[in-house]
Amino acid sequence: MNREYGKWLAYGGLDENSKKRLEEIRGDEEAIASMFTVPMSFGTAGLRSTMDVGISRMNVYTVGQTTQGLAELVKSAGGEKRGVAICHDCRINSRLFAETAACVLCANGIKVYLFDSLRPTPELSFAVMHYNCIAGINITASHNPKEYNGYKVYWEDGAQLPPEHAAQVSKAAAECDIFEGVKKISPEKAKKRGLLEIIGKECDEAFLQAVLACSLAPEYTREYGDSLGIVYTPVHGTGHKLVPEALRRSGINNLHCVESQMVIDGSFPTVASPNPENRECFDEAVKLINEKGIDCGCIIATDPDADRIGLALKNEKGEFVALSGNQIGALLIDYVIKVRREKGILPQNACAVKSVVSSNLFDAICEKNGVSHVSVLTGFKYIGEKIKEWAADGSRTFILGYEESQGYLAGGYARDKDAVGASVLCAEMACWHKAHGKSVFEALNAIYEEYGHYREKVLNIKISGVDPMAQMSEKTAKLRGTRVEELGGEKVAALRDYLAGTRTETGSGKVAPTGLPQSDMLYYELADGSAVIIRPSGTEPKIKAYILVKADSSEEAEAKAEKYAAAVGKLL
Repeated sequence: MNREYGKWLAYGGLDENSKKRLEEIRGDEEAIASMFTVPMSFGTAGLRSTMDVGISRMNVYTVGQTTQGLAELVKSAGGEKRGVAICHDCRINSRLFAETAACVLCANGIKVYLFDSLRPTPELSFAVMHYNCIAGINITASHNPKEYNGYKVYWEDGAQLPPEHAAQVSKAAAECDIFEGVKKISPEKAKKRGLLEIIGKECDEAFLQAVLACSLAPEYTREYGDSLGIVYTPVHGTGHKLVPEALRRSGINNLHCVESQMVIDGSFPTVASPNPENRECFDEAVKLINEKGIDCGCIIATDPDADRIGLALKNEKGEFVALSGNQIGALLIDYVIKVRREKGILPQNACAVKSVVSSNLFDAICEKNGVSHVSVLTGFKYIGEKIKEWAADGSRTFILGYEESQGYLAGGYARDKDAVGASVLCAEMACWHKAHGKSVFEALNAIYEEYGHYREKVLNIKISGVDPMAQMSEKTAKLRGTRVEELGGEKVAALRDYLAGTRTETGSGKVAPTGLPQSDMLYYELADGSAVIIRPSGTEPKIKAYILVKADSSEEAEAKAEKYAAAVGKLL
């Protein structure tokens, strides 16, 4: 018998549902091995897995053990009185996991600020700084399928936990017995001792004020907010309250919410996956538009924890098309620069930030407009680090940060991507373009005409088995040891190995540093200016491949992207 499975069977304090589940899998060695052999890996992105019994799954016991590890970090930093802010999304068990984490921290003598109900991820980042907390916890699996849940940890700067602190939490949790080593207290006792404080409306108001303070041209929204039709869906998630409120306060009065998806439901009944990158997230919105004959300027969708945003626009054929994260990023940086220049508020030291796997169109727009730009590793915490750094030394003024996975931030009030703020910014952008005689779709085409036709494609190679993290590392290690001289018939001009921290030119063999922290990522620079980037996902058991191309026409760009996608498929 699997030793860990046997330990769970023997534990007398196990809840009844877990006991029942253990009996259901008795004799199923494959299921037992997958659940009880390898613990979840706690890193800078926290934990994420399907919900079930076992050390490799999300449940109250793994949440408790991890929180005990976090408690040790907080105590070592002397942060007991400063406390920890906790929020959660709409997912099944999210409230239970949030309350579990709160009680473990309180049992360790640590003050906790627990939101009264579900809230967007960016508000948690804001709350950490607003209440001067030492840390924050968010129970969410972002846009993953309904079977998943997750556990993100933030540090005092409002950004996700830095690597050295994540290592401390991981070590302390591993040394803590999952049942007997976790300290516990009831919520009632925690409240009586002044350790548990429930927060909500006051933080909402402060957060909304911070979001609206980032508005660049509110006069356009006030003027066109009645005529520009906007349809919004939270896809059953945490954006249901604050996004419509923020949009209405900004001046968007012609707002239509998709009622079928305003219902909070962690099973996400109207979609197969609650990811605004997927076109199906907009189906209910399009149905509403057709049924009511709404003259819609754009559809906005937010993911379950409201840190990512999706946009759908009507094309020249009158059909709604979902934009990619890179297309939204290009539209936003183009708008931010133009409207700041128009109003005379573009700082001389303005700087924009993107992740290294995001489109180079962002760089081209910045360069043509004389705006500095920086690329950082994947993970919004790296963008947060730049905001913190520049706020401290005044060397640059942050104007926008984005990741291709549809995360955006236009101010320093949070240190994570924010779909609430991005919704307001996108609505304002649509009003600004309307004032200048264009739809947002026409504005996107104008960008391509000016800068060239950039296209991006993301491939996801799923990994299964008992220890998918180890398998992903093995696959990238094998690839790292393979000399790749061409992809899709195009010569590899240089290879950036972010784990080694080197950029090596293929012809000369010249080696230079990448200038970024270590990361298990390979970046192939192709002779035609295209790029292929391969890295393990930090949140799901899959390897991701990013293809970045540029061409003279849309058709040529699509063909290039497909060609390199086929080559990557063979390579992997």
